Amino acid sequence: MSSDSERLLKVYKSRRTADMYLYVDFAEDLKRVPEGLLKQFGAPELALSLKLAPNRRLARADPVEVLTTVSEQGYYLQMPPTDGGVDAEIERARRADRENADPGSCGGDA
Repeated sequence: MSSDSERLLKVYKSRRTADMYLYVDFAEDLKRVPEGLLKQFGAPELALSLKLAPNRRLARADPVEVLTTVSEQGYYLQMPPTDGGVDAEIERARRADRENADPGSCGGDA
């Protein structure tokens, strides 16, 4: 599979570690995830299923890297942020959205 095509994925969250997620191919599920990693991860809890394409925006992961890694090794592990946690991530995303907003589309009379 090339990284320029979309793939249906399952995303599991760790019950042991906040903000840690495991992306796997929908059909393969957890089959290719090493047993040792699953022990460290804890009992996986399905967070969502999604169709991921290279141009789809993810909050804390590069979609091309996710697709490539899932294709090559069977899973992608998203680690928790190490620089300020969820609040810092949310604030960075808000700042990025404000910077990328079209100035002509804000405010005004509706």
